[in-house]
Amino acid sequence: MSSATPPADQPGQWKPSSNPWLIAVVVTMAAFMEVLDTTIVNVALPHIAGTMSASYDQATWALTAYLVANGIVLPISAFLGRVLGRKRYFVICIAAFTVCSLLCGLATNLWQLVLFRMFQGFFGGGLQPNQQAIILDTFEPSQRSRAFSVSALAIVVAPVLGPTLGGWITDNFTWRWVFLINVPIGVLTTFAVMQFVEDPPWERKAKKGTLSLDYIGIGLITLGLGCLQVMLDRGEDADWFSSGFVCTFAVLSAFGLVGAVFWLLYAKDPVVDLRCLKDRNFALGSLAIFVFAMLLYGSAVLVPQLAQQQLGYTATLAGLVLSPGAILITLTIPLIGRAMPYVQTRFIVAAGFLLMGCAMLYSRRLVPNMDYFSLVMVRSSQSLAIGFLFVPVTTLAYVSLPKRMNGDATALFTMFRNVAGSIGISLSTALVTNRSQVHMAYLGQHMSPLSASYTEALQRVTESIQQGGSVLAQAGQAASGYLYQSLIAQSVILSYIDVFGLYALVAFAFVPFTFLFTPAKSAGSGEH
Repeated sequence: MSSATPPADQPGQWKPSSNPWLIAVVVTMAAFMEVLDTTIVNVALPHIAGTMSASYDQATWALTAYLVANGIVLPISAFLGRVLGRKRYFVICIAAFTVCSLLCGLATNLWQLVLFRMFQGFFGGGLQPNQQAIILDTFEPSQRSRAFSVSALAIVVAPVLGPTLGGWITDNFTWRWVFLINVPIGVLTTFAVMQFVEDPPWERKAKKGTLSLDYIGIGLITLGLGCLQVMLDRGEDADWFSSGFVCTFAVLSAFGLVGAVFWLLYAKDPVVDLRCLKDRNFALGSLAIFVFAMLLYGSAVLVPQLAQQQLGYTATLAGLVLSPGAILITLTIPLIGRAMPYVQTRFIVAAGFLLMGCAMLYSRRLVPNMDYFSLVMVRSSQSLAIGFLFVPVTTLAYVSLPKRMNGDATALFTMFRNVAGSIGISLSTALVTNRSQVHMAYLGQHMSPLSASYTEALQRVTESIQQGGSVLAQAGQAASGYLYQSLIAQSVILSYIDVFGLYALVAFAFVPFTFLFTPAKSAGSGEH
């Protein structure tokens, strides 16, 4: 079906009074601010803990509170938009997010900060879904891939830029500017949205404020996603399922999520309509974005973690390892957008996951004394694949979906991406810890006087230390310590290699699923 003829359930040829590209930039500014805020705070947590006279573990509740509130609001944002009016709800979210950012920057104790961060996450949760819904309604299908290229620069680049910017701000100013930097951007974006964005006719005709409130659905979503985010964010510190705290939240999360699915499928007027998942392209697109986000966020946390914890990089320098990859993403996304009208989009997605798998295999070339350039090349190879995935996957997900489902679909799509990102981060850190212990246990068996290789290595290191003027006993003790540190370093590096290998298998395994998408050229050619 040509994109020139809208489906029967879609309204006629409505066009916004303002320039669509100006609208895309304005709403993307709001999404960029929110996505940036989820990662920029991470590197500031030690500084926050010191200023607030709190432990690092206590300070991480500022991050947990944000993620929990944000995760709860995401799936119900479409409902709130229908009740309040989408533009009005979007403006409220931007303005309130900006005010909460100001309050976070002015907080005088930790629990004030945690409370303001929770409200910041609550209002921030409505920004990404509404931004995508506005772009979907503003642009014809033939223009959506280019419009999503603008959106991608915010959603994909912001998580990469966050640690770099956050490290630079905290190293040169104060952690409070991590929040205060949102204020001028938020004020400008609020007035710009009020000026340029408008609701389409089918949104204005919708009954607002008269919709029945699905208390059970909201309650189950709150329980399921809230407990899931707490479990994912606190699991590593609590030693996962050996902790009663984590097990309790896991059970509550499972109960809430399973109950929410059953309730939303059979409720007469659910808070979020899961029937959009009956659309094959949207269901596959949601699965693809889930896998993509898990690999994106999971790999993004591994590289700076390796740089800081094993190679001794500062937060700023570790962030700079990611920056060339971010530049590569910004260069790749427009090129992919230009290619989409001429190549079936599902082939581009297949190539993206194939490249991602190859990049993860290349990332296994880690060594304990890796230099900066080699680490940059590792991350840049991963970034190249990212440019092939976000825009094509997003475009395919919505290409055959009726406009009346755009609100619920964007809410679910964003939720899948954010939850997958949290899972990817938690999975990466947990696997590194687990695999490090496995490799230490295996390699430690060889650190025995019965091992000829260990004995020879110990003798060489002892002689080298003795040449520096140490007596034999001190040199022997220092040599043993040096070899033990080498054992730890090698075990950790091997664990990173294992995780990258696992991610390569996940990326390769998803390639066949990409061919289940509707076989058509990009939306740039009128795909439906």
